Amino acid sequence: MRRTEMIASLSAVQEWDICIIGGGATGLGAAVDAASRGYKTILFEKYDYAKGTSSRSTKLVHGGVRYLEQLNIKLVLESLNERGLMLKNAPHLVKNQSFVIPNYEWWEHPYYGIGMKAYDWMAGSLGLGPSEFLSLEETLEAAPTLHVEGLRGGIRYHDGQFDDSRMAIHLAMTAADLGATLLNYFPVERFIKSGDRIIGVRVKDEIAGTAYEVRAKSVINATGVFSDELRRLDNPVAEDQVSPSQGIHIVLDSHFLPTDTAILIPRTEDGRVLFAVPWHHKLVVGTTDTPMEQVSVEPKALDDEIEFVLHHIQHYLSEKPTREDIRSVFCGLRPLVKGNTKTTSGLSRDHHITVSDSELISITGGKWTTYRRMAEDVVDVALQKMQIPFVKSETGSLHIHGYEEQTDFEAPLYYYGSDKVYIENITEEDPEWNERIHPDHEYIRAQIIWSIREEMSLTVEDVLARRTRMLFLDAKAAVESAPIVARIMAKEMDQDEKWIRAQVDAFTIVAMQYLP
Repeated sequence: MRRTEMIASLSAVQEWDICIIGGGATGLGAAVDAASRGYKTILFEKYDYAKGTSSRSTKLVHGGVRYLEQLNIKLVLESLNERGLMLKNAPHLVKNQSFVIPNYEWWEHPYYGIGMKAYDWMAGSLGLGPSEFLSLEETLEAAPTLHVEGLRGGIRYHDGQFDDSRMAIHLAMTAADLGATLLNYFPVERFIKSGDRIIGVRVKDEIAGTAYEVRAKSVINATGVFSDELRRLDNPVAEDQVSPSQGIHIVLDSHFLPTDTAILIPRTEDGRVLFAVPWHHKLVVGTTDTPMEQVSVEPKALDDEIEFVLHHIQHYLSEKPTREDIRSVFCGLRPLVKGNTKTTSGLSRDHHITVSDSELISITGGKWTTYRRMAEDVVDVALQKMQIPFVKSETGSLHIHGYEEQTDFEAPLYYYGSDKVYIENITEEDPEWNERIHPDHEYIRAQIIWSIREEMSLTVEDVLARRTRMLFLDAKAAVESAPIVARIMAKEMDQDEKWIRAQVDAFTIVAMQYLP
């Protein structure tokens, strides 16, 4: 997946079948879907792939235990089906994750146990394993650092876990493998119209400064929390469709929960569930649900949100984490569809597709787990508006780039799947490229080279936030690594000292928001 080749194809095609705006889960999924059906597909991302919400999730591929309690059976059934398909199609990225729901009240054992049995039943043949009633001893064996006082036992159940931005990059590579053109750092400046109908977009290459006019039979707005902004670019008086909700996660060292088992806290003070999930040898704890008036490409965690997460997790762990124990805080904005409820926690995660008078197709809502179904639905709508033969989606059985059946999730490069052999080959070019970027983390310098050559990394942030996850795992270490990463990138990309200084400064400004 090389940017120079993508730009060349951008100029070579006179009219595309489908133009997608937005390089998050939904947009990338739509690119895979459209390209796999044989349509000429192009995607533009204003920043980097998964820069926004799609890199800031709880790292779960799940049916939605909370939605089961809300009796949103349709969403749970759809999510459980998509969870199973993600595991089948990307087994190098998605794994079976065991969870424990600790029970401290007498009624929790039967209440949550019956609920999880229903969850198992709805998953059907795509289930990841049966739920179990655990004794006190079995619960502590699974999660040995749980707070013991008052603990009666627990429920074990199974859901999926993944690396979200790595999945996004592999979706982009899948779309490219299928012939799609994808370009990051290519914002849409305006729509091109014929009469009242959109027939294309004017875009700008932020790196080279070159502008392009791109014609397309259909244009899809898949920009998440920024979809209203793009809809107003089409129609200045368009009403808002999105109610942004902010969710934060704190990252702790793994000794707070030294096990492969995650914890689900079923009810917090705002009615949400709270997860504590082992991930890349750290512990991710979250999330919150804070309604937001404004959206930002770099949302900042509020002090109240950090205290909220700490307050709740301290009740459940024998060792009480404090702010000083937080290695990173990351924050995302959910593109919830507007509704009549007063709180965003009451809004559905169902996706919603609208078509404007000028035929701009916008998709909002949804979640990572249902990205494939969202993509199929929005491409179906686009095709219905076009005067070309309809081809049915087959992404339910399409392997994602890097597909590898047998995955050792403890291996340092496991999330590259079949691509890891190429990174190993890079280490043979220069012995220094086998050295770690930072002594406390397993990432090696060859991963930087690979990300530049094949994954369209253009900035230090691309490497440290999304091609590797160091910023999300350990913000301080990421800041310390920035100069090394910048120098390696500069040599590979033929950049100068001025570029290095600018990149380190820009990354440091972003990274400071990840420190508590």
